[in-house]
Amino acid sequence: MSATARNRGAGRPHTAWALPGVLFFGFFAVTPMLLACALSFTRWDGLGDPEPVGLANWRRLLTDDRLTQSLTVTVWLTLASWAFQTAAALLLGVWAAGRQRNRAILSAVFFVPFLLSSTAISLLFYALLDPNFGIVRGDTLGSTDGAFLALVFVGGWQFIPFHTLIYQGGARQIPEVLYQAAAIDGAGRVRQFRSITLPQLRNTATTSGVLMAVGSLTYFETVLILTQGGPGTDTAILPYLMYEAGFKSYDFGYASAVASFLVVAATALSLLLVRLSGFGAMRSTREGM
Repeated sequence: MSATARNRGAGRPHTAWALPGVLFFGFFAVTPMLLACALSFTRWDGLGDPEPVGLANWRRLLTDDRLTQSLTVTVWLTLASWAFQTAAALLLGVWAAGRQRNRAILSAVFFVPFLLSSTAISLLFYALLDPNFGIVRGDTLGSTDGAFLALVFVGGWQFIPFHTLIYQGGARQIPEVLYQAAAIDGAGRVRQFRSITLPQLRNTATTSGVLMAVGSLTYFETVLILTQGGPGTDTAILPYLMYEAGFKSYDFGYASAVASFLVVAATALSLLLVRLSGFGAMRSTREGM
């Protein structure tokens, strides 16, 4: 091998290092998805052998009124969660990017909710929102608006720390010289935030937004514990519809069709966000400095 070829390969890990990750992803992610897709063309109650039914489950899914309702609730929950989490995480992340010691301590405290499981957090807030023994007066989870806002708040309380960390890392990469030059020109904190911080964090916001959108589509534990799709079916999102079909009606074929539809929807949304945001053509905001 020539010296030039050796230099080109210097510092690059061998492809074999990716094999464990690829095998893990293939076994625990790709294989179950393929099995669920195959099961969506069958009728199976969990006992015996699946019975092939062709496209019956998919025709039923596309004509199911509950699919339209669940899809609508899922979209609204995704939009509300994105708006709430982005606003809070952006402000907290920029604030936490400071170098003061107290900010480092508080940042560590703010990150604690993300370390807890979704089940534990949902049980905690279920107790806090209990109309008889909770700290909030009134039956919050018994009304459509209250249940919906509770889901948005509880999900945000858990995942805002994660996105705050993303924004904190992005804000710390912004060159200090930009703020110094703006201060010399007489720009205040608000003007610096609007004209420097926000434009420099556009790539970070895109990354965070994609993660929020995809994560909201797979929201389940909080809905199951807090509202159980209620009141009525007003908070029954797609994953909960899948749960009801599979583990309440024991119709695993139809549940697999819902699951496959959810995978397709999440993938399509991710690709759409990447396409519209220019995520694939990102360039460093510090390039040329």
